[in-house]
Amino acid sequence: MDDSGSIRVDDHIVAESSGAPLRDEAVRALRGSPKVLSPSWLYDDRGSELFDEITRLDVYYPTEAERSILRAHAADIADTTGVDTIVELGSGTSDKTRTLLDAFHDRGMLRRFVPVDVSRATLVDSAHALAERYRGLDVHAVVGDFTLHLHHLPQGRRRLVAFLGGTIGNLFVEERRAFLGALADVLQSGEWLLLGVDLVKPVQRIVDAYDDRQGVTAAFVGNALHVLNRELAADFDVGAFDYVPMWDAREERMDLRLRPSEPQHVRLDAVDVDIDIAAGEELRVEISAKFRIDRLTDELDELGFATRHVWTDDLGDFALLLAARRD
Repeated sequence: MDDSGSIRVDDHIVAESSGAPLRDEAVRALRGSPKVLSPSWLYDDRGSELFDEITRLDVYYPTEAERSILRAHAADIADTTGVDTIVELGSGTSDKTRTLLDAFHDRGMLRRFVPVDVSRATLVDSAHALAERYRGLDVHAVVGDFTLHLHHLPQGRRRLVAFLGGTIGNLFVEERRAFLGALADVLQSGEWLLLGVDLVKPVQRIVDAYDDRQGVTAAFVGNALHVLNRELAADFDVGAFDYVPMWDAREERMDLRLRPSEPQHVRLDAVDVDIDIAAGEELRVEISAKFRIDRLTDELDELGFATRHVWTDDLGDFALLLAARRD
């Protein structure tokens, strides 16, 4: 590989004014009952920094569990897929993904990396770091929402799409199926999906991972209100909301909410809307579903993916599934 790599950044959030649909969604959510926000409001630059802090907490097991699987099987993934382009959805800093990139690079296979994230600053910083680490690598960063901008993924080479960190669990069942179906439509036969999922396990371990004593997760979820204040010219009193992590046993998922202790009247100047939130009325900000492998492989099969490999960490906390797009 030569040293003629390049960095390109496509910003589809700015180019398509994607903030407008999100603003409309936020207004509908805040007026509705129950109030359910899109997790997209979590991931501005500050939110991305806070989530990176979360992944380094001792109680937050998914990151290191997934990293251990990547260390053990990155070479298998490279050898099985044989691609030269890796796309990472919700890439953030692409920290643990470097284990995967290393395996492809060591084999002389890695030509292009496509990180996709809503935070432009995080993407740009990461792109420069990766271009420095992997000489000759073309980094084609995409600033966008992976639920909206899959059709903007660069083509021209066979791709492996990595969707790591258990982020698939942030989607409700209907959203998840729609997303996976859309991804299947975007991929060609013989292209690949590498999917990281958090598995069902003893409940207390799951709850502890989302309720750290340092309060980082609480700050991360509460940051959604700071983003709404900035983007909608709103006046949420962020300090008046308590962080409420809950386990939903029926749906086998964590439910991360904010709850005001006193009634709140909120003005959204950017859209000329007033919102009233009753004391104790909860605002759901994010979910994190946990999975059972057999059910997930069946779902992938229905949506056009053939699962080729399933790997777990030593404790069986987390799984990586490698699936091929079928004809």
